[in-house]
Amino acid sequence: MSILQNKIDFAVIVTAENANPNGDPLNGNMPRTTYSGHGEISDVCLKRKIRNRLQDMGENIFVQSDDNKIDEYDSLRSRAEGYEDFKKVINGKNTDKIIASKIACEKWIDVRSFGQVFAFKGSELSLGIRGPVSVHPAFSINEIDITSIQITKSVNGESGKSSKSSDTMGTKHRVDFGVYLIKGSINVQLAEKTGFTEEDAKKIQEALATIFINDCSSARPDGSMEVVKLYWWKHNCKLGQYSSAKVHKSLHIEKKDSITHPTSIDDYNISLDNLDGLIPEVYDGI
Repeated sequence: MSILQNKIDFAVIVTAENANPNGDPLNGNMPRTTYSGHGEISDVCLKRKIRNRLQDMGENIFVQSDDNKIDEYDSLRSRAEGYEDFKKVINGKNTDKIIASKIACEKWIDVRSFGQVFAFKGSELSLGIRGPVSVHPAFSINEIDITSIQITKSVNGESGKSSKSSDTMGTKHRVDFGVYLIKGSINVQLAEKTGFTEEDAKKIQEALATIFINDCSSARPDGSMEVVKLYWWKHNCKLGQYSSAKVHKSLHIEKKDSITHPTSIDDYNISLDNLDGLIPEVYDGI
């Protein structure tokens, strides 16, 4: 497996229809929005979904979610210490960080992709690893409309009550329709440090193309979130032919003039500026 030699930029167009793409726990789990009313999906949420897809693909994941973990460890510390090769080189402040980083990156694909901080309470170890894969928060192209509904349970939350109490009430929120854009990059210089390979890049690409598989929930019913297109720009050098900002700005998603309230991706015009010598691979959603 060869270390990544070419900078990569990517963009993913996704739609949300009657779904909550990313609830805000500080706002009653309402779909995240900016002050301007645009929908938002946090980078943490997106990386969680990518990790889950990589795990579905059989890869070793360090930051596993509690409801999706496949080993016996109940914390990041126990998972780190449970890996004997890693535990053997940990020696508090005297830890050889280069060796420890190499072992962690070889073991866990999310560590060599996104990086990781190994610092636990009561331990003198402080190891920070920077990963080559960066993912931006995703924002909707236009302002979103949010619908909220009241719901009730069919049973009491507590026993011994003859009638439903106030705790049987609840609220659900959904985005009626929104088009979101995910952007990101893969840095070669950091890939060389973590051992991130060409094969790893292909796995990230597949995870992005299938990011909503096995991601359904009450807030996101199966089929309510869809990948429309994935753009994958592979530069011909390590530093990149163009800046990531210029590459991402070359993709335009604009609501058609005749449309007031978009209800499908067909209500948008999608276009790409020509960047001389840099043509992206374009994948339609599966």
